[in-house]
Amino acid sequence: MKLSVPKNIETLVPYPPGKPLEELEREYGISGSIKLASNENAWGPSPKATAAIAKALTNLHRYPDGSCYYLANRLAEKIGVKPEELVFGNGSNEIIGLLVSTFLLPGEEVITSHPTFLVYQKMVQAQGGVNRVVELNNLHHDLDRIAAAVTDKTRLIFLDNPNNPTGTIFTHQEFKAFLNKIPESVIVVLDEAYVDFVAAPNRLDAREYLHLPTPVVALRTFSKAYGLAGLRVGYGLMRPEIADYLHRLRQPFNVNTLAQVGALACLDDDEHYQQTMNLTKEGMAWLQAEIQKLGCRPLSSNANFFLVDVGVSGKLLYEKMLSRGVIIRPMAAYGFPNHIRITIGLAAENQRLVSALAESLQEIGG
Repeated sequence: MKLSVPKNIETLVPYPPGKPLEELEREYGISGSIKLASNENAWGPSPKATAAIAKALTNLHRYPDGSCYYLANRLAEKIGVKPEELVFGNGSNEIIGLLVSTFLLPGEEVITSHPTFLVYQKMVQAQGGVNRVVELNNLHHDLDRIAAAVTDKTRLIFLDNPNNPTGTIFTHQEFKAFLNKIPESVIVVLDEAYVDFVAAPNRLDAREYLHLPTPVVALRTFSKAYGLAGLRVGYGLMRPEIADYLHRLRQPFNVNTLAQVGALACLDDDEHYQQTMNLTKEGMAWLQAEIQKLGCRPLSSNANFFLVDVGVSGKLLYEKMLSRGVIIRPMAAYGFPNHIRITIGLAAENQRLVSALAESLQEIGG
């Protein structure tokens, strides 16, 4: 078989998926593992969402609502925007892909940071675009250098705020000053996957930027704060004229029925949402204090995860902890060989993580 594959596809490295938990347990001969590696919501979705999803199971022979009509109207009402300013996708990843496919021609440029969410650069490469990557400055987006990197070929800028994997943010003042330097021909994409975990005084209000001269698109998801990662539903906030272009390219029925039903029900359970916020904050404070006692350096974070400088090989520590049934994320691929990333879990999971970390560090240290 002789296939003709464009070079940008031939050289594209697939997004590295983790093995199923059951397979890892089989390989290592362990059971009862806990996974604190993927920034998931340990408390799961609202009971209202699971009840609504169960009720919708009898209707799976029908196609989904292609316009996400009820979800769009309820969300628009809740966050104070117009339904036509919303575009829903199979996770916010799909909105990233739609933006790249709609506004980027081969040879044109997109600016991202490093480290950041890997999907931005992969989708740009798949489109035949050019990635311009600016290193973080002290773990933060270097907004000045990003602005200086803009050329007449720049079409998009992706900024995850909070950043993954560092959990750092930029302020309203910093972002507004940055936008003043960006031409009106460039779309600034503000990825707010973890924005719910940012304390209110420090949180940007994306609605303030939707109608400035430089176009801004904000991305959000139901995967994190609302616990619907397995159903894949996200959305973008944007000007109606940008949304119109994305709808032209968007696949029909791109958000499945159960995702729409679950997301809609989540919006009506503020109590469960607030409980998730409170428990995440409590877990973060406890974990960071306990990990610091072990001689490690946990980094401050505005998300539901944080980096830890463990002072040894993060990959080796990952293996040691995995053998104890605790899964964390080593960060060498992001440029932090002596760091791990930890997601906040249930109280019992957090306690088990600290014990496994202490044992593993002792084992490595001899």
